[in-house]
Amino acid sequence: MEQGSWRAAAVRTGAGDRTVAEEGVRLAYRQAGLDAPARIVWARSPHEAVRILMGAASAEGTGLGDTGPGVRETVVGRPWAAARQRANRQLGPEGWSGHWRATGAALWESTRTLTERVRSAIVEDLATDRREESRIRLLLLDATLGQHDAPWLSAFDPDSLAGIAAVAREAGWWWPYEKVAVISERPLSLHRDEAGRLDRGDGPALRYGDGFELYAWRGMPVPSTFLDELTALTPERIREEENAELRRVMLEHYGYDRYLEESGAVPVHRDETGVLWRVELSGDEDVVMVEVVNSTPEPDGTSRTYWLRVPPSTRTAREGVAWTFGLGAEVYEPAQET
Repeated sequence: MEQGSWRAAAVRTGAGDRTVAEEGVRLAYRQAGLDAPARIVWARSPHEAVRILMGAASAEGTGLGDTGPGVRETVVGRPWAAARQRANRQLGPEGWSGHWRATGAALWESTRTLTERVRSAIVEDLATDRREESRIRLLLLDATLGQHDAPWLSAFDPDSLAGIAAVAREAGWWWPYEKVAVISERPLSLHRDEAGRLDRGDGPALRYGDGFELYAWRGMPVPSTFLDELTALTPERIREEENAELRRVMLEHYGYDRYLEESGAVPVHRDETGVLWRVELSGDEDVVMVEVVNSTPEPDGTSRTYWLRVPPSTRTAREGVAWTFGLGAEVYEPAQET
């Protein structure tokens, strides 16, 4: 499976082929020298899988019964370790480093963030006390990541990991036990920004078939009700928000320039480069922006105004404009205004 195919597998949504995934589980057990599990139970999300593992009934109304001990180390851990050792022997430390950068490294960054978000949301939703939280975290760390193992599968020899790879192509996270394997379906929908972060302004950024959802704006977790407010924001509502991170999302959505114009902000400095504006925010850094006017008229004859956000420490408009070019105010001498 080529790198592009694994990148696609990592973000694929919708139901996969359950028959192929189940055969992959059985192959993984056989490759590890174990008998295949007597039962394979499906969950609609990792959230539901954890609930089933904690004793809840599956969507079909049945419990797990006797699972036997966990066999993840044998079925998954040892094959992964052997694959890494082979790669290191064949490529050497420097060769492996270059190979990883060319294959799974970039995909791993976005996938790791996503898996951490899923884990955190499950713990937050299901844990009622410290003891239960510890139990849930252990269950989540014991999961094989299915499609989210794509970065590693893209870097290793697929033959020795054929069973694990088959599950990853068709399903999400899964848990191997001696007598039972629990497999989660892939999400129904996934929305990301250009940087690979969870991002959606009008609904859940990640949604599974059992109703488990994650909401995010450009990678930042937000409450599900928060997005409804974004269409009716006012400067007053933004100022009233006590959570600094949510307030930054509000400002980004509302527009810093619009906020400055409508919030009664006053200029703190003016020179030939533009106008420096500052708004103090309780519990957060000041919003400081430079207003500059394009000296080259637009086709309709108007001059367009731009707003450049600069560091809170900025004291003059020239300093702010220079900062956007990576220069100090003392050396900023534009040959031509734009």
